[in-house]
Amino acid sequence: MRKDRLLAAALACIGILLFSGASCHRGGDKPVVIEVTPTGPEFNADSAFAFCYAQCEFGPRTMNSDAHEQCAQWIMGKFEQYGCQVEAQKAALTGYDGTMLRATNIIARHHPERPQHILLCAHWDSRPWADNDPDSTNWMKPVMGANDGASGVAVMIEMARLLQENDSLDVGVDFVCFDAEDWGVPQWSHRSDENSWALGSQYWATHYNAQGYETSFGILLDMVGGQAAEFYKERMSLKYAPQLVERVWNAAHAAGYSGFFPMTAGGYITDDHLPVNERAGIPTIDIIPCYPDNEASSFGPTWHTVNDDMQHIDKSTLKAVGQTLVQVLFTK
Repeated sequence: MRKDRLLAAALACIGILLFSGASCHRGGDKPVVIEVTPTGPEFNADSAFAFCYAQCEFGPRTMNSDAHEQCAQWIMGKFEQYGCQVEAQKAALTGYDGTMLRATNIIARHHPERPQHILLCAHWDSRPWADNDPDSTNWMKPVMGANDGASGVAVMIEMARLLQENDSLDVGVDFVCFDAEDWGVPQWSHRSDENSWALGSQYWATHYNAQGYETSFGILLDMVGGQAAEFYKERMSLKYAPQLVERVWNAAHAAGYSGFFPMTAGGYITDDHLPVNERAGIPTIDIIPCYPDNEASSFGPTWHTVNDDMQHIDKSTLKAVGQTLVQVLFTK
């Protein structure tokens, strides 16, 4: 995942996010946190960890690979197991280098008959090239994508399991696993094409069909299982859905995870939430980590490296994000 949406005047503060890495800053006033009583069922981090592990067992989920196709079937099967109506949205997409990509956006609907819905989304493919690895001999190797891909899907599958067991919501929930997010231009190519990223979400948003119900808002989960993760308020999210950002961060604090969700802003990031906002018209925010002091990348030390594996997944991070989502959904 490569991200960019910078204003020239802010470069010195937040760094370049697309085609050269990302950065965050810690400044800004802290808004008042709304006191909310923790609510909802317990998010099971062990279960989410197991779902993350199961995806990685297929190998890197790179486009057009056997592992990619096998994992797609597994993901659809898990959502079906937990009572969702599942659709495979197939698309032939063109990569930056002309490669035809056999993409599948996986759409799983919990209670599609309800008139009001919430969107939870993540990408499920993995990066074909470890182009940010400190060892240049690894740059052409695929990335396992335990954090960058599998973690967000794992949290969503666990949420589907919880909703099946605790069906007290009055809204439906759409889970969308976007494909072809990580086929963007590699660093070693010396090319530039912002639109080469997030191909699956671009396709989904362009062909979005409301299915006869209204989607109130969306939350994108990106790299939500990394060690020592902190989730700053992403600035494109603040642009498109500021009230939702405050709601989610307040929910995180109410659920007891203020250490993971600082009340400060991070960088401007191009991610799957932008097509959802700009093309589908659904106010959507991005929960994505920021490591301001990491030299390799402010997306963390394993980002687009061969070390993005299960050894670097932290259950406490999965728990913090998952329980925050529970707090958001089950707070009346």
